[in-house]
Amino acid sequence: MAQFGLCALLLFSVLVHHIKSHIRKEDKTGEKERPNFIIILADDIGWGDLWVNRPENSTPTPWLDALKLKGKRFTDFHSPASTCSPSRAALLTGRHGLRNGVTHNFAVQSAAGLPLNETTFAQLLHDAGYYTAMIGKWHLGHNGSYNPVHRGFDYYFGIPYSNDMGCTDEPGLDLPSCPPCVLNQYTNRCVSLYRKHEGCYTQVALPLFENETIIEQPLDTWSLKDRYARVAVEQIFTASISKQQPFLLYVALAHMHVPLFHNTFLNVTTQDPYTASLSDMDSLVGTIMQAVSTEQLKNTLIWFTGDNGPWEQKCQFAGHVGPFVGRWQTSRAGGGSAKRTTWEGGHRVPTVVTWPKKIKPNSTSSALLSGLDIFPTILSLAGVKPPSDRRYDGIDITYILLNDSDEGHKSLMHPNSGAAGQFGDLQTVDQWHVAVEVDNSSITTPLWYLTSHRTRQKRPL
Repeated sequence: MAQFGLCALLLFSVLVHHIKSHIRKEDKTGEKERPNFIIILADDIGWGDLWVNRPENSTPTPWLDALKLKGKRFTDFHSPASTCSPSRAALLTGRHGLRNGVTHNFAVQSAAGLPLNETTFAQLLHDAGYYTAMIGKWHLGHNGSYNPVHRGFDYYFGIPYSNDMGCTDEPGLDLPSCPPCVLNQYTNRCVSLYRKHEGCYTQVALPLFENETIIEQPLDTWSLKDRYARVAVEQIFTASISKQQPFLLYVALAHMHVPLFHNTFLNVTTQDPYTASLSDMDSLVGTIMQAVSTEQLKNTLIWFTGDNGPWEQKCQFAGHVGPFVGRWQTSRAGGGSAKRTTWEGGHRVPTVVTWPKKIKPNSTSSALLSGLDIFPTILSLAGVKPPSDRRYDGIDITYILLNDSDEGHKSLMHPNSGAAGQFGDLQTVDQWHVAVEVDNSSITTPLWYLTSHRTRQKRPL
């Protein structure tokens, strides 16, 4: 395993160097106006995991720290939902689950996925001449026409759903701990030795896809970061050198979802697996940043955010919500304030956007924003108009990206993601801002007044 990691690291360096040297040889008379887009979506990451000086956080994230210094950090940015599939569907379509039809997580046995009449930003950019690639967790349908290559992506490399939804030969760190796969001598298929194991998927081995083909099953998750990094560099090379097209690269990380895994070079005890996995994620982001660090690829916008808050039931294997611990709720009703809830810890996520010579470095905005805004914003920057036959919930935040502005949404709607009530029900949100102290620095944060209600449909969704 260590030899694989070293070889992969050397390969990344060679590929990045090749991109830089090859681009310098290109005789370009003018710079392409349309930007490249890299959307990096972390899984189950907490607002308090990044860019907050927690005393107990001794593992640095130098690349993500550098990303923040190069761009604009959004302190009041929210995922569209508090669980995986609804959040990703909303991000790709700019529409809430009540509109796009995705209000639950898709399962291993799900036959369908994101409804085929929904249009993703990948489809629109592809039709506008972009090379589009996706790496990582899809979780919007893995059968037939629901595969990413049929939803706007020229290339796909990744896992079809969460990395805990299938057994592996060497399970990562999880609570409860899950058993490894074994080969069934009668069916010649890898399944878990223990058919009934609480909290574990035991009926199927976790697959790795390239386009529509399973290339490994069960997947070795401990090598996944290196493989994602290699493919990311290759896809940037394919778009910018081989095809000479502007590109969209959507990287949906397995980090920080359980079971956790990390670089095997790290000497990590079981008491500190989360920070090790955080560091592993950081190095993957760093590889992508290096790949687009040339002058010729400076017209690349990188958007880092999360799909929802941390899965606090996983205890030491979960992230930190920061100051958004839901004290009112925990003191009166019990339970937590993170993933699956509509409390802020469930959907307030660390977010930063960089774009050299366009976005002011080391800047901060407290604008109230959402992952729903990615869809209209990147389409606007690419000069692409979305279909006019439907309603959208995101807003174009180009002005906020390029200027010193804190004017975002006046309010946000947030769907119930399974904590209470019916899936997909929207919570109405009224907000007013107060100042709070976080690590001796003041930030402005909204207080939320939530009222659950069924949305009555008066017009077409």
